[in-house]
Amino acid sequence: MLKYHNTGNSLQNRFTEYVKIDTQSDPESLSVPSTEKQKNLGKVLVAQLLELGITDAHLDEYGYVYATIPSNTTKDVPVICFCSHMDTSPDCSGYGVKPIIHTNYQGQDLVLPDDHSVVLRMSEHKDLKDQIGNDIITASGTTLLGADNKAGLAEIMEAAAFLMQHPEHKHGKIRILFTPDEEIGRGVDKADLEKLGADFAYTIDGETCGSIEDETFSADGAVLTIHGISSHPGFARGKMESAIKILSDIISALPKDTLTPEATSKKEGFLHPVTMQGNVEQAEAHFIIRDFDDALLAEHGRTLETIVKQVIAAYPNATYELKIREQYRNMKKVLDQHPQVLEYGVLAIERTGVPVKRQSIRGGTDGSRLSLMGLPCPNVFAGEHAFHGKQEWASVQDMEKAVETIINIALIWEEKSN
Repeated sequence: MLKYHNTGNSLQNRFTEYVKIDTQSDPESLSVPSTEKQKNLGKVLVAQLLELGITDAHLDEYGYVYATIPSNTTKDVPVICFCSHMDTSPDCSGYGVKPIIHTNYQGQDLVLPDDHSVVLRMSEHKDLKDQIGNDIITASGTTLLGADNKAGLAEIMEAAAFLMQHPEHKHGKIRILFTPDEEIGRGVDKADLEKLGADFAYTIDGETCGSIEDETFSADGAVLTIHGISSHPGFARGKMESAIKILSDIISALPKDTLTPEATSKKEGFLHPVTMQGNVEQAEAHFIIRDFDDALLAEHGRTLETIVKQVIAAYPNATYELKIREQYRNMKKVLDQHPQVLEYGVLAIERTGVPVKRQSIRGGTDGSRLSLMGLPCPNVFAGEHAFHGKQEWASVQDMEKAVETIINIALIWEEKSN
């Protein structure tokens, strides 16, 4: 039975180093990567990979890190890729992260020192009940932690170090891919799959210990632009049709008890406005549209347009534009064609001794798009929780199990090959 040892706290040392590097992506930027600072972490990762003896590790012009752990077996093993993303969410500051390790957690409230109003309570974070005796890592209360997805980075790096240092464990060729801009939906826009040369992949970007996910939302984005009629407010009677007010009416007309994130769970989809801006003459809103079923996803888009038409009918001189574009699609339709990818992931988790939790993601990963691009890619747990906010946390012991899982995946593919 494989046993990974977190020697000298190397895993949490990697993780706490990575989270201190600000890598927040920017959805308003048109550059690739969206923020140049993401490359700062990429350079650190490349240097560490080279130190491990992985000679081809490099950072490309778009901020992607590529590396290869060479095969050490005579078997014909498919090339497996492990992938995580370097950026953190623009929803919460990632600058000046101060990671704190709360050792031997005993169920108490965790009051974060730089803002005492930020408190992690077991009643609000259900997975904390499984962490008694474990070491919990949080930020200090003014930033997110960055476990999404720097936990995955640290775990892949630890697994790479183990495999490079233990040639007695046989595996095929392993490719490593670290991506920028996943949090803003562009994580694989410039990924070179031909250069990557992988047959199958696993994103290490999941939540609860033992979870593996083969299904994501399908996702569209929508931009609604309202063209109103501007007039001097002192002489506006019968003339002005304010784009701001029209857009506000549309937002108010959206469903409140269904089809909204606050009222949905499990396999239910939603229609969600995420930004608004504008003036009397023109106003714009951005929406995200989500569902596990592509037909329902399209229906949600039609629901939005129906509401827009109903509202704007009361404004005879105003017009609108609604543009809906595809973001990513449910990866399950691809993964169902390659059942061994999930099967070997499940077996790898079982070998760590933790219960397997097969789940669907109410969101997406780089694996969603990689799968649809021809690289089947389920999502494996990284032990990250409450991401995109100041209460984000991770467990050292869960992260150790993620490292074991990655190593076991590599070994199982070799075992099952001829």
